Amino acid sequence: MSRTVLGLIRASHPEPAVAVTTVSALLAWGVGHGPSGIVRVAATVLASQLAVGWVNDRLDADRDALVGRSDKPLATGAVGRRAVTVAGLLAAVATPLLATTTTWPATACATLALVSALLYDWPLKTTPVSVLPYAVSFGALPAFVVLALPGAPAPPLWLVGAAALLGAGAHFANVLPDLDDDGRTGVRGLAHRIGATRSRFAAGALLLAATATLVFGPPGPPSWVGLAAIVAAVVVLPAGWYVARRAARRGGRQVAVFRAVMLIALIDVVLLVVGGRGL
Repeated sequence: MSRTVLGLIRASHPEPAVAVTTVSALLAWGVGHGPSGIVRVAATVLASQLAVGWVNDRLDADRDALVGRSDKPLATGAVGRRAVTVAGLLAAVATPLLATTTTWPATACATLALVSALLYDWPLKTTPVSVLPYAVSFGALPAFVVLALPGAPAPPLWLVGAAALLGAGAHFANVLPDLDDDGRTGVRGLAHRIGATRSRFAAGALLLAATATLVFGPPGPPSWVGLAAIVAAVVVLPAGWYVARRAARRGGRQVAVFRAVMLIALIDVVLLVVGGRGL
């Protein structure tokens, strides 16, 4: 039993699941949710993240085994496919049920985000529109958090747009380290079709656009914190490219750029939470 539980945890993509859930909880706090509201938001988002992670690994099990992914418990046999299938289905069903403890508009947004993410797992992951589910699901996330607050007005377009840009940039950044393995197993999403170099540019440009939207989107003049964030983001990306070029001979180019764009994503997440507090 403990082996199965550990395997399920590892197959759920625990790092991004915890990260997205934590950001959602912080945003819920920022827009004015009380403790119970924060718990409802976090529970819904966590269930959604678990569903997407388990379904993704279940669908990719054969491909992961083919390329020898030792970090994938399904590929190594550390957890059974039936257990992951059942867990994914239960989490998918639990997501809209948990969302109904908030409001109906929020439930619609949470369901949209889940369905969009599952459509990425299959069949959109291997198509030229593979970035679209990331943009839709990330854009729906702050909308869900805001609308989950009873009586809250519609979320501002700049907040939803910034989150969608952040999600699109995260898609390209997330795919970068796995481009070679994906290519060997026939995955041909947008990032694979445009290549590693263009994907790095796309990730950086989209995340910088998200940063600018979060800084200049809210009414009124931008804050000093926001302007400092833009400067930091503009500095981080070229620095990542510089490190990448120096590491290219050692096979570290993908990792260096990935870390740079992830740092920009972290800046965007902080701005997203701060922006939520101003609603």
